Amino acid sequence: MAPVSRLARRKDASRWPRMSSTFWAVVLLTALLLLYCGQLAAGTCEIVTLDRDSSQPRRTIARQTARCACKKGQIAGTTRARPACVDAGIVRKKQWCEMVPCLEDEGCDLLVNKSGWTCTQPGGRVKTTTAL
Repeated sequence: MAPVSRLARRKDASRWPRMSSTFWAVVLLTALLLLYCGQLAAGTCEIVTLDRDSSQPRRTIARQTARCACKKGQIAGTTRARPACVDAGIVRKKQWCEMVPCLEDEGCDLLVNKSGWTCTQPGGRVKTTTAL
C-alpha cells in the first residue's frame, strides 16, 4: 500500500496556490526596496526628535536626538549646528570645538569641565551645548 500524504487525507485542506517566478521576484524586490529605504547612507545623520522648552524667561532648552550611520572611526557629533559623523577621537578627548559645532559667524569655546561647548554670536548671544 502506497503512503498517503497528510494533505490528501484531510477533507478541508487545500493545496497552496502555485505562483509564477515573476510573482516571487516582485515580492522579493519589494521587500528589498522597503528594507533599503529605511537605511541611512553611510556617513549621514537625520534628526529623529526635537523638543524645545521655553518656559523660563530669556532661556530656551532644546533637546534633539539624531540617528546616524557613521563610517568606521566616526561617531555621531555636531558640525555647523547640524548632526554629523565626526572623528571618534574628538569625542574621546572631549575637544568639542574641533568638530566645528558652531555656525560660521560664531565663536566656539569649551566649557570649563569639558562637558560641552558654547557658541557665541557676534551680538553677544551665547548658545551652550552639553553632551550626554
